[in-house]
This record gives sequence, C-alpha cells and structure tokens, in this order.
Amino acid sequence: MQDILDQLEKKRAAARLGGGEKRIAAQHSKGKLTARERLEVLLDEGTFEEWDMFVEHRCVDFGMQDQKIPGDGVVTGYGMINGRLVFVFSQDFTVFGGALSEAHAEKICKIMDQAMKVGAPVIGLNDSGGARIQEGVASLGGYAEVFQRNVMASGVIPQISMIMGPSAGGAVYSPAMTDFIFMVKDSSYMFVTGPEVVKTVTHEEVTAEELGGAVTHNTKSGVADGAFENDVEALLMLRRLYNYLPLNNREKAPVRPSGDPIDRMDKSLDTLVPDNPNKPYDMKELILKTVDDGDFFEIQPDYAKNIIVGFARMDGQTVGIVANQPLVLAGCLDIKSSIKAARFVRFCDAFNIPVVTFVDVPGFMPGTSQEYGGIIKHGAKLLYAYAECTVPKITVITRKAYGGAYDVMASKHLRGDVNFAWPNAEIAVMGAKGAVEIIFREEKKDPAKLAEREAEYKARFANPFVAGARGFIDDVILPSETRKRICRSLVMLKDKKIENPWRKHGNIPL
Repeated sequence: MQDILDQLEKKRAAARLGGGEKRIAAQHSKGKLTARERLEVLLDEGTFEEWDMFVEHRCVDFGMQDQKIPGDGVVTGYGMINGRLVFVFSQDFTVFGGALSEAHAEKICKIMDQAMKVGAPVIGLNDSGGARIQEGVASLGGYAEVFQRNVMASGVIPQISMIMGPSAGGAVYSPAMTDFIFMVKDSSYMFVTGPEVVKTVTHEEVTAEELGGAVTHNTKSGVADGAFENDVEALLMLRRLYNYLPLNNREKAPVRPSGDPIDRMDKSLDTLVPDNPNKPYDMKELILKTVDDGDFFEIQPDYAKNIIVGFARMDGQTVGIVANQPLVLAGCLDIKSSIKAARFVRFCDAFNIPVVTFVDVPGFMPGTSQEYGGIIKHGAKLLYAYAECTVPKITVITRKAYGGAYDVMASKHLRGDVNFAWPNAEIAVMGAKGAVEIIFREEKKDPAKLAEREAEYKARFANPFVAGARGFIDDVILPSETRKRICRSLVMLKDKKIENPWRKHGNIPL
C-alpha cells in the first residue's frame, strides 16, 4: 500500500511542477503567475478540487512518447468564488507552451459538460501557443469539441475568458464565443495569424502587441471587454465581476444587501444637465450617484465610449446599465456603440438581469463611413436586442431622444416596462433647428421668422409632455428622485413574465 501512496505522491508532485522549475522561473520573469498560482488567487482559499491531474497525451510521433507530463498542460476542476460554485481551467504555458492536444481538450470539455449539468459558470484562464502541431488533426478536432460546447453553453451558463498569455490561431475562437474576454496588458495577445504571417502575406510590419495586444483589442477591435495591469489585478477584478452574475439561466443574480437607502435623493442631479442643449455632461456621474454605494463595474470602458455599459446594483439587485455618453460624439449611436450595447443587452436578457437605460441620444451618426460600414444593419442589432429582451426594462430619458434612436433605446414601443423622463427631456423626430429648416424651408431667407418658428417648435416639442400625453412616458420625474423611482419599479417588476410565440430562434441582423 505504501508503494502505491508513494507513487501517487510522486505523480502529484510531477503534475504540480508542470514543465519544471526553469520554465516556472521563466514564467515569473515575465511577470506572469503559473497556472496553479492563478487559481489560488481566483478561487476561495482551500476550495479548489482538481480533476484529471494524471491525464497524459497519447501522441507517439516526433518523439512525443518520451515527453509526457501529468496534466498535459492544463489544470481543470471546480471551486468557489465568494462561496459560489465555479468550474475552471487554467492552461499551463510551462508544459509544451500550453499547446492544446487531444487529451488537453478532453479535460476542458469534461468540466464544461459537468458545468452545464449542475448549472455553474465556466472560467477559462488562457495561456497557450495554439494547437499542438505534433498531433496534427487530432488537436484541431480537440478545438472543435471545445467550440461546440461553447455554443451549447451559450445563454445557459456564463462563460468568461481571461487571456493571460498568447492566444493564437484556432485558440482565439473559443474565447470569442464566451460572454466576456479580459486581457492582461503587456503579457497577453490574441490574433488569428501572427506578425510573421501578416508580413509574408500583406507585407505589413507589425509587432505582436500592436496586432493583438490588450490595448489593441480594448480600444480598436472591441474583441476584449477589459484590460488589467497584471495577473493579480485581473484575477481580483474577475472575482468582482463574478459577484454580479447568476450561476445559470434558471437563477437570478445574487442579492447583496446594501446600507444605501432606496429612497436616497441626490439634489446635485437636478443641475447635472446644462441649460444649453448643446453642452455635454458626464453620464457616468448620473450612474454613480444612482446605483448602490456608487459601485459600477464597466464593461468595455475604452471602446465605443459614446455608450456606457456595465453592472451595478439597485436595492441589492444586479442590474445591467446602458447609457449614452454625451461627452463622446454627443452621445450619437454609431456602428461600434450599437454592437457593444446590443451584445450586453442580450447577455442580460439571457441571464435574468434587469436592464436600466439612461437616454441622451441626438440620433445615429451620419456620414459615408457609417453608411458604407453598414450602420443600418448594425444599428438594427441594438433595436433587435431591446425588442427581444424579456427581462424588466426601465428607461430614463435625461435630455435628448431624437429620431429612430429614441425608438431603439428601450422605448415604450419596444416593450419598455417603465419609461421615465426628466423635465427638460426632448422627445422629437429631430432637433428644433433642423426640423424648422425642413418644415418651413420656404422661410429660410427670413432669419427672424425662422427664429420665431424654432421657438414655437421648442415650446411644443422640447419637453416630455407630448410623449406623456400619448402614454409613451409613464411619468416625468425630478432628476434627484431617479434612484427611488427605479428601485420601486424593480420591486414591481420582479415577477414579470412574458409569453413569446414559439420559435427555434430569431434571425438577428448579423
């Protein structure tokens, strides 16, 4: 018996050592934690239960039969984050550069299958050079098995990817199908083809960081949802995000009691919106002053900044926040912001998270670049997402709600449950100046007459009462009471149910 125990401990020691002390030291020299160290930071202390520690690859080509390491380059299992179940896999770059083999993929698939059975999220800590070339098509098949499970788990359990090293070629498509992708600055990158291939094919000179680094994907491509300074910060922020999410699509997000009174009034909001309708203000100030304890977890903060999305709590309940940002592009909707917000709304709808929308939008962004880029179809994604969304939807129009953008931003016509407006809200087809120049184009040469017409249009439409008279706005509220009214509405809507026609799935304009 002692021989068996000694052999067990020897195997465990080999698995924990991964690729060996030299490679672990090399990982540390780059400012990166090892696969197991990352799990120690991410999970509650002493809760990790490891599976398949002794799995080894089955490849016998190119001398691989002599290079077998228990675990085969990925640590898998389950544990707790703040006492809530989560399944995890953490790729080990010290073992064959984290390259994915058939056995490596089987380990990941096994915990994904189990996560779906018990209804718990999956977090992947990615640090891999891609497919293990020595295994050829077997490793490609392994990727496809993981992809299939990503698709099957979508909308069933939350899936989160943390890119903590390289992720290249086929390796990028599994994270791409998860709900959130986070990256670590200066040590992680994602691309389908690397700098050398790009140079060969297109003759472009580009570094790995420029091509697929954290800054690139968080500011230019929108592939990633956040970037952090180092491994520890990234994992701690991931723990924070996890607190907002339900375990699966049959549960509601956890309620975290707060000492922040639901009827708290903030008089400073009464002067937040400037008297000049063309002067910007910071919508984040409204968000922070409205949500519990000023705590807001923003998603994609550095991409499409003309719209803000993220998680907060109201009366302890998780809500998704979507808000136009007048400080950037006057809050106009464009291609990037429409896609960003649509994806976020669909996530909230899939996982029973109410959506609170703050509206100050002068319309869709004009211009040939937007039209040629497909703003019609991309803008329709946001419209589709809101119209399809069945969770509680509460909308507050703070200032402008013009044209089709009024419709798109969770209007009453798209089954908005509660729609409020501040007293200075303007709900119209367009701004007064543009409207008058079209309606009274024959008076263009008479500035005095045109100014009179503009004042008349403003008096008639630059307020929320016309929409209120039609029932498109449920109430006109004081800015200072926004928090109280939203919290009350959420209580009223907590048991909301909607019956939709049966269908296999809709056909969102992709």
